[in-house]
Amino acid sequence: MQSAFSGIELGKRSLFAHSRGLQTVGHNLGNASVEGYSRQRVHFAPTDPLYRPQLNRANTPGQIGQGVDIVRIERVRDMLLEGRIVSQSSDQGYWESRNDYIRMLEQVYNEPTDVSVRTLMDRFWDSWQELSLFPEQISARQQVLSRGQGLVEAIQLRYQSLEQIRSMLQDEIRTTVAQVNVLTREIAALNREIVKVEAAGDNPNDWRDQRDLRVEELSRLIDVTINTSDPDEFNVHTGGRQLVQGGVAIALATERDPLNEGFSRVTWAQGGETARFASGKLAALVELRDVDIREEIQGLDNMAVNFVDLVNEVHRGGYGLDGSSGRDFFVEYPFVANALGNYDRNGDGQFDSSYIFRITGTNRLDPQQQIGLAGTMTLSGPRGIVTIDYSATDTVADVVNRINFSASEVVARIDGNGRLTLKAAPAETPENPDFVIRYVEDTGQFLVGYAGILQAPGPDNAFSWDQPDAVNLLRGGDLEFAVAPLAHPSGWIGVNPDLVRQPAAIAASLGDAGRPGNPGDGSAALRIASIRNQPVMVGQIYSFDDYFADSVATVALKGSEAEISLATQNAIMKDLTDTRASISGVNIDEEIAQMIKFQHGYAAAARFISEVDRMLDTIINRMGV
Repeated sequence: MQSAFSGIELGKRSLFAHSRGLQTVGHNLGNASVEGYSRQRVHFAPTDPLYRPQLNRANTPGQIGQGVDIVRIERVRDMLLEGRIVSQSSDQGYWESRNDYIRMLEQVYNEPTDVSVRTLMDRFWDSWQELSLFPEQISARQQVLSRGQGLVEAIQLRYQSLEQIRSMLQDEIRTTVAQVNVLTREIAALNREIVKVEAAGDNPNDWRDQRDLRVEELSRLIDVTINTSDPDEFNVHTGGRQLVQGGVAIALATERDPLNEGFSRVTWAQGGETARFASGKLAALVELRDVDIREEIQGLDNMAVNFVDLVNEVHRGGYGLDGSSGRDFFVEYPFVANALGNYDRNGDGQFDSSYIFRITGTNRLDPQQQIGLAGTMTLSGPRGIVTIDYSATDTVADVVNRINFSASEVVARIDGNGRLTLKAAPAETPENPDFVIRYVEDTGQFLVGYAGILQAPGPDNAFSWDQPDAVNLLRGGDLEFAVAPLAHPSGWIGVNPDLVRQPAAIAASLGDAGRPGNPGDGSAALRIASIRNQPVMVGQIYSFDDYFADSVATVALKGSEAEISLATQNAIMKDLTDTRASISGVNIDEEIAQMIKFQHGYAAAARFISEVDRMLDTIINRMGV
């Protein structure tokens, strides 16, 4: 039966419940400005009634209530919304990083200004034009030297600026990997504590908030997915691999990659397998370093090495005021000291490769003449070989264009003497060296008897770089070749110091029949000046002006894409976080309303206990004999 003192117990439960409600409101108000905090709500439920439908129950109508109990204190959280925020955070982190570094890249190009590479190159061409008008003047040659040195310094400065950005990316990749490891360890540690609290039957709301905040921070660095299908184990995945499994964190590491100029490769610490990410800050940093900045440096190197090669080609055949000839205007450093380009690639002390940059045929060709031959050329490509067919009705120019617009990493042009020149282009993959011709084969006679590059058709007579003395497979006689330049030639080119000491040796005339030209002959200087707008850039870039226009436009488009995409992601994230704030955030007015409700409930419970106490006092002290 019901005790006379049951009212005291009923009131006590109400006092405790409303007191806990007030404490929860105070906890919410105290953490209103804490990042990642979710407001908490106390859920009340009636205490189990005194009587249940059993045979021994008292014969009383209905069930006698025993007050209120706290069922649970839970955080207000929309987990579906949280999943969307985690997913979008990685995209936001990706575009934030790209936008920041593309801005740096735009500042490097600094176009158009009076100190840009393009402006200085225009002045360099102008100085040769001036020399063609006054080939007998030393002052005109001094101007060529001065502007040539200024141009070289600008090219070197651009390379150094790009390399500096790449080094910054390298440092930030290492820092980001360390941040990922710290966050995964913290998530694993929180998982262990949460499991302990849940095992005791409590809700670790604050620790869950901290874990969700760490997961959101992690999602800005790498793309992650959360697996909560197992209620006893909280898992985090990325790139198809487990990153956090309950209380265990799987670490990432950075490992020096000799195939990528010594830059770090992001790997899994266990096993050393390369870690790949689809989005997030780390994915953007790796892509910027190994794709965007690498391509910009390769483009600058390609421009520099061909610019030097073309100017030197004309200058070597010209004559200076002192009658000298055969000198290069620019100097560049070869990758190997061996005259045949032989190189020990595997480091065993024996030559095993041939690093050749340029091969020039022995025969003069007419670009508009039909070749009258059919066959298939095979050239090295980014991931294997590329075949190029030619037929009897093709002209020489058709074949050259077909080579240049193929997917191969060998390009072609007809030089000033009408000879076919094959040059190596920058390699797409870091595994292959830049500016090295790796394979040339022809089943027909175009590269053999017609152009005079190979000795004979067929694979047995193909030029292949994976052997020493590969140049012996080329046609002899007047065939010319050049070994590969030092890595990143844009950072190493310079004006020939012999010409700096003796400006009179700068060639202005082409001469006649092997003899110096007349004092007023400026044909060599004019031919160098004409390189400016002629279709001399190998590959798909028509001229030097096209290179500058293409490079600036490419960076501008990347910057515009990053800016627009970041603005879009920011708008999406703002909408999602605003929605989360409306659901999980602490609303001061709402909390005050809850406070008033609990205050009144507490006061009512206290008044109820006072009344029960008064009634008991009457029964105990005032009733009886």
